[in-house]
Amino acid sequence: MRLVILGGGESGVGTAILGKKQGYAVFVSDFGTIKTKYRDVLKNYEIEWEDGGHTEAKILNADLVMKSPGIPDKAPLIQKLVAAGIPVISEIEFASRYTNATLIGITGSNGKTTTTLMMAQILKQAKFKSVAAGNIGDSFARWVALDDQDYYALEISSFQLDGIVGFAPHIAILTNITPDHLDRYEYKFENYIRSKFRIAENQTENDYLIYDADDPVITDWLEQHPVKARLMPFSISTTVKQGAFYAQDEITIITDDTSMTMSTKSMAIKGQHNTKNAMAAATAAKLLSIRKATIRESLEGFQGAEHRLEHVLKINHVSYINDSKATNVNATFYALDSMSAPTVWIVGGVDKGNDYKDLFPLVNEKVKAIICLGKDNSKLLQAFGNMVETIVETQFMSEAVKVAYKLSEKGDAVLLSPACASFDLFENYEDRGRQFKEAVRNL
Repeated sequence: MRLVILGGGESGVGTAILGKKQGYAVFVSDFGTIKTKYRDVLKNYEIEWEDGGHTEAKILNADLVMKSPGIPDKAPLIQKLVAAGIPVISEIEFASRYTNATLIGITGSNGKTTTTLMMAQILKQAKFKSVAAGNIGDSFARWVALDDQDYYALEISSFQLDGIVGFAPHIAILTNITPDHLDRYEYKFENYIRSKFRIAENQTENDYLIYDADDPVITDWLEQHPVKARLMPFSISTTVKQGAFYAQDEITIITDDTSMTMSTKSMAIKGQHNTKNAMAAATAAKLLSIRKATIRESLEGFQGAEHRLEHVLKINHVSYINDSKATNVNATFYALDSMSAPTVWIVGGVDKGNDYKDLFPLVNEKVKAIICLGKDNSKLLQAFGNMVETIVETQFMSEAVKVAYKLSEKGDAVLLSPACASFDLFENYEDRGRQFKEAVRNL
């Protein structure tokens, strides 16, 4: 059996190792340049690879193709493979075929990283053999190949779900759905919603779907497209019979006939969205019969994800906050909503078909100056040009931070919350966040 892998990044190389272990003849092809650390792994495992272009003859004779989530289905090479009847799948689909572990799959437009890390912390504290994987850290496939776990908390993107066939997590968590990545979904929101709901499409009556019952996009879709899994809603506005709800600084979680409560006052990370993330993770933990005390301790000690409303430093009584992970409008909405000080906002990057209207009231109320950081800032200038006195264009992170330093006064906050993808000026959102932190430390 010949396994061809398109993309030599983390998911590609993890799949290559697992494929080799499972007896496939493996070939890795990357249109760009494979990083040295990944090349070394491929050489070490004696896996054939190429980069800087695709040799079609070596790809179109595959029995199975795993494509990296960054490659769109519309790419001509993918179209050729599909036309030839060669199955094209994602890494989570491939890896799930070779493990008997209990899978907790977490998706959503925002909050999935935080929820995945919360889940992983609870599992670790419960002494379960477990890791967080998927979009976090080492790939799912690499773990399955080299050190298979009993439990996986998997952060899963819509692009990964687009390439599944039989993948079915025992517990699926859907944090929320807001317009994102519409450039990959023909600018149709319903295509993106359908993609997110694929996390539940192979679940059975023995599985669970935990979801935000306050999100009308999710509840409307479920009414029209019922799923087989047992539904576990969470809500901060109404009580629920099964799942989780919030009232008077307390979360109540009900699964089957047992319930538990925990105070949100003792949680280290604040904000409504984090309360929801905690409800989702705690519900999943309860379904896995983890002790109440363990769930409480884990969530009270949880510090949050890097690049997500991360406090970097205070300089001259100005707080610098790194929210580089806000790659869409909804994530930036949360960030601006949580600001209590006058804010100098650093925004911009690759626009994914953004509609900035939802941010207007918050910008009017909280933002004193805007610094655009992107190759093309025209849409931002058009949207916010009349709202603030100062709007500046920059091309480098160091420049953006220096301008922010000059524009801010005692008691202000400087917030990097881009609402856009990072690929115009940075490798990824982590690179963008690290550059921000470095520039702040160098002030």
